[in-house]
Amino acid sequence: MPADRRPPKPLDPKTLENLALRYVERFATTEGKLVDYLNRKLRERGWASDGAADPRGLAARMVALGYIDDRAYAEAKAASLARRGMGARRVAQALHAARVGAEDHEAIAPQVAEATRDAALAFARRRRIGPYGDGEADRAMREKQFAAMMRAGHPMDLSRRIVSAAPGDLPDDEDF
Repeated sequence: MPADRRPPKPLDPKTLENLALRYVERFATTEGKLVDYLNRKLRERGWASDGAADPRGLAARMVALGYIDDRAYAEAKAASLARRGMGARRVAQALHAARVGAEDHEAIAPQVAEATRDAALAFARRRRIGPYGDGEADRAMREKQFAAMMRAGHPMDLSRRIVSAAPGDLPDDEDF
């Protein structure tokens, strides 16, 4: 911090609540991410009030008021990642990083499973893999494409079938 800048004032209950409100109005978030944000702000600025700060209680109040909905966040995040071509494993990692609870994650599992095939084909289309490729790929290229499909979180058998498909040979529902 430059010498001519004063350090920020420590937080009080009203300022902490204003920070929380501003955060939830600007970002789609989860209860866990809000708690992490408030804890970070408390570490950075300190606490200037009697009693201990309660970021968990404040986040729970935001949930009770309907400002935060972990399940809606999880559904939107899963749908967004599926449109971008990410598989179930990558969706699970993203939801875990966003601190979505296990029960909310389980509630959207059927939605994620249903989108598996379409997400894999969207990824293949975007990366020009298999049926969306320019020409016949050699073994080294197919291995790289398979690795990319696996890193994107797609199942091994589905990735193999897509990578081994000939260019222009669009798959039927029974094939995948």
